[in-house]
Amino acid sequence: MDIKHIRNFSIIAHIDHGKSTLADRMLEITHTIETRKMREQVLDSMELERERGITIKMQPVRMKYTPPQPLPKGEGQIPSPSGKAEDGVYILNLIDTPGHIDFSYEVSRALKAVEGSILLIDSTQGVQAQTLTTLAMARLDGLKIIPVLSKIDSPLARINEVKEEVVKLLNCDPNEILLVSGRTGEGVENLLQEVVKRVPEPTSTLLLAKGEVPKAEGVLRALVFDFKYSNHRGVIVFVRVFDGKMTKGESLLFAVSGEKFTALEVGTFSPEETPADFLSSGETGYIVTGIKKPGIASVGDTITMFKNPLPAFEGYMQPLPVVWASVFPEDADDFAELKLSLGKLKLSDSAFSYEEESSGSLGRGFRCGFLGMLHLEIITERLKREFNLDLVITTPSITYEVLMKNSNQEKIYPHTNSLVAPEARLKNDQRKSVRVYSPYFFPDDGNIEAVFEPWVRLKIITPVKYIGNIMQLLFDHEGEVGNTENFGDNRSTISVEMPLRELMRNFFDELKSVSSGYGSISYEIGEMREANVTRLDLIVADEIVPAFSRVVSKKRAAEEAEKAVEKLESLLPRQMFTLKIQGKALGRIISSRTLSGMKKDVTQHMYGGDITRKMKLREKQKKGKKKMKERGRVNIPQDVFLKMMRAGE
Repeated sequence: MDIKHIRNFSIIAHIDHGKSTLADRMLEITHTIETRKMREQVLDSMELERERGITIKMQPVRMKYTPPQPLPKGEGQIPSPSGKAEDGVYILNLIDTPGHIDFSYEVSRALKAVEGSILLIDSTQGVQAQTLTTLAMARLDGLKIIPVLSKIDSPLARINEVKEEVVKLLNCDPNEILLVSGRTGEGVENLLQEVVKRVPEPTSTLLLAKGEVPKAEGVLRALVFDFKYSNHRGVIVFVRVFDGKMTKGESLLFAVSGEKFTALEVGTFSPEETPADFLSSGETGYIVTGIKKPGIASVGDTITMFKNPLPAFEGYMQPLPVVWASVFPEDADDFAELKLSLGKLKLSDSAFSYEEESSGSLGRGFRCGFLGMLHLEIITERLKREFNLDLVITTPSITYEVLMKNSNQEKIYPHTNSLVAPEARLKNDQRKSVRVYSPYFFPDDGNIEAVFEPWVRLKIITPVKYIGNIMQLLFDHEGEVGNTENFGDNRSTISVEMPLRELMRNFFDELKSVSSGYGSISYEIGEMREANVTRLDLIVADEIVPAFSRVVSKKRAAEEAEKAVEKLESLLPRQMFTLKIQGKALGRIISSRTLSGMKKDVTQHMYGGDITRKMKLREKQKKGKKKMKERGRVNIPQDVFLKMMRAGE
């Protein structure tokens, strides 16, 4: 295929703007999938994706498209001297991307492998906050943006108003904005023609001294934008070929890791993996490496020829974990299985990180970093489903910097990206600073001089009539409101700064509730600021449960303890003995509930006789209950840990 007939593009949009439905219609029109195999969300192959109706993993697909009529000369159509029918065929390489802000790292990887993007905006909702974030990433990569309004068949569609928002956002001509309906297919054929016209053809990144592109033989540079693991075939890398050509059986090299391997198979996505004779410049496809060792393949690495290695591309910025949680196997014997499962999962989702840790009461496990609460929930659910593991998951937390009292050691702060401590604390200060990932290891209040926590910069887009409700919500979550600007038709943009701790405290769901689902949010990590927080422990049967410990605002400690104790009481199954569930913070018990034990009438089999016989049995039962209360331990089921982690359950 001539490189001039290849178009690489992605679809970027806010969650639930019809991205997967539009991709379905494209696959139908291009006959990429047989009609009998067609289903809704065909590119969402993961069971969790189909259940929740969201895209979690990016999915590449190759489509062959022949425009119904020859395109005007000079508008993307390449005249063919041969006049053969196949000369009018275009290869469209689409990468379907997630829309939720927790998976923005997936989007950033996809954008590196394409030349253009369809910016899909729901005509019933308008431009959303996450749309702005994703658009900024696409512009930074220099991609051609094609604005498209979806759901134009809906009776709630506000086409003219949303068009005005897009014109203001992109500073473009209103005629450049396309209208489609993923449900009915209206406008999709025209959109495919515009992709051929507007998206630039791929170009080589290698130029010789004379400005010429080198021949494909013996030259190769391909960017790894994703990969997965197969038990039988090892690591399968997803690549975009920028220069040269690769065939099955060639000796290739990972430029960064320096690992040599043989291409056992190369192919394209239709959307299932389809073997091909070769992959050449401009194409998107996969390579079966046969490598089964972890840590060899990495997103952002460059694949090149072993005999003629070329310099690597600039890689991707490593994702910075936002939320931390510890994961322990319910059965200590499953530790090795959990370690293997996390390694395999890391091969399909490189955005989460993990390292080994141990706890006195929970045993050996792993401290894992995630990009957000939804990301955490998806990973833990995949561990449970795909690897059949019973897990104990601690309450999610963020990273705190704790300045300790009475220490002569030099204070050390991490200087990673924006997580930098205030300069005022750095001057003439020789006390020790400790980084705390897990709430269970958060020091007691008496040993703390000061605590620093990360803040975030939020951008909220909402209809004007909900601003009052949102302001009250921001006050409850310690938010500092900045500028408020009008955005499009009767909508406003609110700039806010708030603690990351408060953002993770069910802020997303509460914002949707107070704005009737019309509010949207995007955020980025800001600087570290001093925090007024303490550790809240939950005590079950006089024993602290580390998985339930959390760091809360001192002002809300009593309220948080009351909620947590009440929730645990409703979730915990009754035991053979009566037990107390208590919340402890600020050095004292501030909330308590009693869970009654199960009762049994030990005299029910007796039909009369001396009353002292019944009294002896009841006294024996009483002593047994007392002994059980002193020595017995409460076995907390796995689903209780999961439900305590989720808000609203």
